Amino acid sequence: MEEKLFNKGFITITLINFIVYLVYYLMMVIIAVMATDQLHASFGQAGLASGIYIIGTLIARLIMGKELEIIGRKRVARWGAVIYLITTAAYLTVPTIGFLDIVRLLNGFAYGMTSTALNAIVTEFIPEKRKGEGINYYGLSTSLAAAIGPFIGLLLLNATSFHFIVILSIVLIALSMVALFAVKINNVVLTPEHLAELKSWKVSSFIEYKVLLITIIGFLMGLSYSSVLAFLASYAETLNLVAISSFFFVVYAGIVTLTRPMSGRLFDRYGENMVMYPSYIFLTLGLIVLGFTTNGVMLLVSGAFIGLGYGTFMSNGQAVSLKLVTSHRVGIALSTYFIGLDLGLGVGPYVFGALHAQLPFRDLYFVAAVIPVISAVLYLLFYRSPKKIVSNDQEIA
Repeated sequence: MEEKLFNKGFITITLINFIVYLVYYLMMVIIAVMATDQLHASFGQAGLASGIYIIGTLIARLIMGKELEIIGRKRVARWGAVIYLITTAAYLTVPTIGFLDIVRLLNGFAYGMTSTALNAIVTEFIPEKRKGEGINYYGLSTSLAAAIGPFIGLLLLNATSFHFIVILSIVLIALSMVALFAVKINNVVLTPEHLAELKSWKVSSFIEYKVLLITIIGFLMGLSYSSVLAFLASYAETLNLVAISSFFFVVYAGIVTLTRPMSGRLFDRYGENMVMYPSYIFLTLGLIVLGFTTNGVMLLVSGAFIGLGYGTFMSNGQAVSLKLVTSHRVGIALSTYFIGLDLGLGVGPYVFGALHAQLPFRDLYFVAAVIPVISAVLYLLFYRSPKKIVSNDQEIA
């Protein structure tokens, strides 16, 4: 593999990942509106239509973590993109809320299938000595999609229609699918022992034990951050800061964009502790500032700290997962890690929603601020860095 980081394969896979996540966020913010306005669903039914997507994603991550290297990264990525395209097109012909739930479940599965494969594929295009930096640049595609997707989705929904947004999504996915078929994707060399291990139906065939700690910490960090995703808009209303709150995620994305390359270089040069501990500290500070917020400046400062915290952790947690495993376990390791993040983000709104029945928003964010501290303690007590990064030996399929 060439030592140049920004090679053709890396750039292509990163752009494809950006499109995959962009479409996910585009649809996520408008699906409830579509369900209530066009299908006359109740708010509860609309919420289910939004949330059932994550169930499909988790099922895909669990299955594809096990099967990725057996089926082959190339085949999983390409078939995932094809199914993603078909299930996205199915939004154009949804007659009932029940049918929408089925489409959302399958669309979530296709998204999980494709993103799990891309997360593994991109590692082959990153030079071994620049893993941390490469993963952080790659992670920018996810962060920017998370900021741009909801903004564009709501903007287009007000200016055009749900039908137009689906057509746009179909075009974007079709372009990414063509790119996936054009780029050369390598599969991992599997020894007979590795193949037998992956084909077995043990827990270790689905879950990578070596990354369980960072996965648990990822779950906790996702749980903490979900308090922002789920309730920031409602909290801003109580503070009369609705107008300025729209810039919260712009600041978040901007900070992440500026600091990701630096955190990646720190990871590679000084080790993971140099970036992991600051991520816990900054997320804690951001949530405390958010709890004390009384004006727009404090709200945006909290967004910057939370970007430095959760935004830094998300990609570097992925880099840590890669550092802990051999090449044939990369798919399972990344699947395990992202299951933790997804579960934290998915469970969090229910947990904090129940807490909000007893606590005001301000105290809710103070509770959320304790969680990164717990994460830091767990990391301090139980994490041990491997002595060296294992190389990825691969062959062309």
